[in-house]
Amino acid sequence: MTHRPTTKATPNSPTASHPDRHGPGLWLALRDVRQTTLQLVQGLAPEDTVVQSMADVSPSKWHLAHTTWFFEQFVLGRDPSYRPLHPNWMVLFNSYYQSAGPMHARAARGLLSRPTLAEIIGYRQQVDERLAALLARGSVDAELAAILTLGLHHEQQHQELILTDIKHVFSINPLRPALLPPVLSRRPPQAPIGARVNRPQRWLDGSPGVVQIGHQGSGFAFDCETPRHAVLLHPHRVAARPVSNADYQQFIADGGYRDHRLWMAEGWDQVQRQAWLHPLYWSDDGQSEFSLRGDIDLQPDAPVCHVSFFEADAFARWAGARLPREEEWEHLAEPQAVQGNFQEQGHWHPQPATPDASSDSGAAGQWFGDVWEWTSSPYVNYPGFRPLPGALGEYNGKFMCGQWVLRGGSCVSPQSHLRASYRNFFYPADRWQFSGIRLAEDAA
Repeated sequence: MTHRPTTKATPNSPTASHPDRHGPGLWLALRDVRQTTLQLVQGLAPEDTVVQSMADVSPSKWHLAHTTWFFEQFVLGRDPSYRPLHPNWMVLFNSYYQSAGPMHARAARGLLSRPTLAEIIGYRQQVDERLAALLARGSVDAELAAILTLGLHHEQQHQELILTDIKHVFSINPLRPALLPPVLSRRPPQAPIGARVNRPQRWLDGSPGVVQIGHQGSGFAFDCETPRHAVLLHPHRVAARPVSNADYQQFIADGGYRDHRLWMAEGWDQVQRQAWLHPLYWSDDGQSEFSLRGDIDLQPDAPVCHVSFFEADAFARWAGARLPREEEWEHLAEPQAVQGNFQEQGHWHPQPATPDASSDSGAAGQWFGDVWEWTSSPYVNYPGFRPLPGALGEYNGKFMCGQWVLRGGSCVSPQSHLRASYRNFFYPADRWQFSGIRLAEDAA
């Protein structure tokens, strides 16, 4: 029987008549994000939520518990008199915060049959009640409000991970289970994958010279998006749309996975060692792919996804181009509205662009949503970067080694979580994220 967790209103929930010092908006955002996380797992059975299919994947119930641990550790635990609800769980659901104490090994999270999913749902409700009471007392200062806001965006990151991770879990099951109903969309049948049905590639001229990048304004941003600073852009062009499945199929047909000249040495080692022949989740014949709706027909004009940095770089070399630098991407994306195919649309899979081929902006350009786009920029600190104080300083800064920046968000990213300055980062061989490709090239 499918477990369908629910949330309940509590007597102490702050409302417009009982606002916290920072207004009702903080509680409303907290409530909405926490409820959304539970809604994402409603289609899962308890057995689904325990499986860890590889070291990079975490079980769904671990995500549910860890995001709750974050609020208990850093919000409720800010009060020296606070005592954890389950002291032993604080070790189980700490991720990587050495300053917060010991933690269970990441690769062994799938071995935790206990606590049960029902117990973790109960844990979430108890912590939510305590958060509601804290807000109702009006005792939230600016520093604690900032930590609460960070916790909301942290949970939105884990909402995305819940979906990417369960997709990998389901993909290794011979039954090919689905989280969503089997119909991807009501679009008419499309041409075979080899047909050029997608929009011709167009190029947008970048602005050479000194420009500013990094977060600006009063809205939320992670510490790694700051400070805003000057960079020098050389003449360049960036593609007006992401690389499509049809584009990538041509790369495969032209022997892209067999030509070592296209690959970085480490990437070529991965191709040989892992026997890569196509993007993760594609069928060997290139006609279908696994999705959160099960096996579906490959859509030629949808953005290609589940490719590593190495694959993105090899495709760019094959196409006579390169990957954009993150400052090139951000400067072009900054004026664009954050519109597109996000978690809220419920597709949870990249979609073809809107039919307005005359536009290269907004949803038509697919700058946001659909697929995270690899850049050629290593994930390093900006000039003048300062991590957050205390244990939360471990959030981003200590991972600035050996990873590459991705931009734009994906079809499983919450829309409110994204902005042009957002820097995602993964290791170059990672493929299980909804990661895709946008090309760039130097201009004369």
